[in-house]
Amino acid sequence: MDSHSSSSDANQSTACDSPSSSAVRRALELIQSDDHDLKLQGAQEIRRLTKTSQRCRRQLSDSVGPLVSMLRVHDSPDSHETALLALLNLAVKDETNKIKIVEAGALEPIITFLQSESSNLQEYAAASLLTLSASASNKPVISACGAIPLLVEILRHGSPQAKVDSVMALSNLSTYPVNLSMILEAKPVPYIVTLLKNCKKSSKTAVKCCALIESLVGFEEGRTALTSEEGGVLAVIEVLESGSLQSREHAVGALLTMCQSDRCKYREAFLKEGVIPGLLELTVQGTPKSQSKAHTLLQLLRESPYPRSELEPDTLENIVCNIISQIDGDEQSGKAKKMLAEMVQVSMEQSLRHLQQRALVCTPTDLPISSCTSEVSLK
Repeated sequence: MDSHSSSSDANQSTACDSPSSSAVRRALELIQSDDHDLKLQGAQEIRRLTKTSQRCRRQLSDSVGPLVSMLRVHDSPDSHETALLALLNLAVKDETNKIKIVEAGALEPIITFLQSESSNLQEYAAASLLTLSASASNKPVISACGAIPLLVEILRHGSPQAKVDSVMALSNLSTYPVNLSMILEAKPVPYIVTLLKNCKKSSKTAVKCCALIESLVGFEEGRTALTSEEGGVLAVIEVLESGSLQSREHAVGALLTMCQSDRCKYREAFLKEGVIPGLLELTVQGTPKSQSKAHTLLQLLRESPYPRSELEPDTLENIVCNIISQIDGDEQSGKAKKMLAEMVQVSMEQSLRHLQQRALVCTPTDLPISSCTSEVSLK
């Protein structure tokens, strides 16, 4: 959405409360004018009205065509920026407008702006592609227009904000399977890793970087690119310890995919980079998916990935102790042992709390069975 909000946004959000709002009618009249200055004024009004109002986005849908035509006007940077921001605001949280903007032919000029010498136009174009690529029907059209290599180029040389929007747009596009090969061909992994290293591991940027990496390491080229990049694997492993729940889920998914593809090739590299503490933490504090993937990866990382005996329980503690015994370096081994002890302690405390809660429900032994049952069901 347009980031240039003013203190009067709260008042503006009510400008479209009525379907026959005079503000909407005036904006539509101005944007359809043949006079350049009036048209520019109309675009500014549309941008303002659609900052916070979903209703305005619906009512101003007819302005898409005239706004796209403004993008095609040569040598008019002001028109380009204002029209692009108006279109961006129209597309936010509005699937119909997203599709309509693409069908109106906006992609060609937007992709041209990705190559503009104006950093503002580059940023607005990247933000527009991020928003438009959220629509499933737009994903194949955007990639067919040649946007992917240019987004990767922005990821390499763009402004900080443009890089963030580009990696998010690429992540959106990667969910359309055919686009993955195009993304791989553009060789984005070094720039994704750089962005992941420099961003907060708990940020949405980290989520998108890890999601994209998880998709790309499903291919040999992606795995090779990640391991060839200095600190690439480490950047993903660091997310296991300090990322958000979502980014950690993607990170452990990427590592598991790699290890499952060639356990012998990646096992030592993962252990060397200190993957164990993060995996241990995930087995206790991760999402259900993360916990399952972390447990599976721990099994693959031990000396033998197969259960040793039906008589000897293949517990997480056994698996991790087996791995710790193979880790070189007292510091890393000590950290892993400490994490294991903490994990066991947390698990015991959780079990104890669960037992205490159950005991509290039906403590009085002289109560009728029905009373206990009633309390359990209420709980």
